[in-house]
Amino acid sequence: MRVIKLSARACEPEQAQNGCKIYGSSCTCGYGCKTEYIYRTRKACQDALRERNSNVCNRKPCLRGICIQIIEDPGFSCMCEGTGFYGQRCEKACPTMLMRGQVFPHVCIVI
Repeated sequence: MRVIKLSARACEPEQAQNGCKIYGSSCTCGYGCKTEYIYRTRKACQDALRERNSNVCNRKPCLRGICIQIIEDPGFSCMCEGTGFYGQRCEKACPTMLMRGQVFPHVCIVI
């Protein structure tokens, strides 16, 4: 019996290019599909890698919700909507009832 090994489908000729991609924690350069080798130069790849590694959200500062990197200090914002929590790190439970004079956090409103 003869076994035929099928290779992965190559990209269309007009979709191929020399370029670089982030592979693990380094940049790998070569020839391949534009969708895989998205950086045109090693420098562009290394800049993107540095940006990815400096993203404060990689340190998972939000206890719940979604972390978004921002320019202002502390460098991140936590989107707590729909979690039942609020606060800078989504660390405070939404109140179930309000006491007089208490403000209900807008992220705790469920529509």
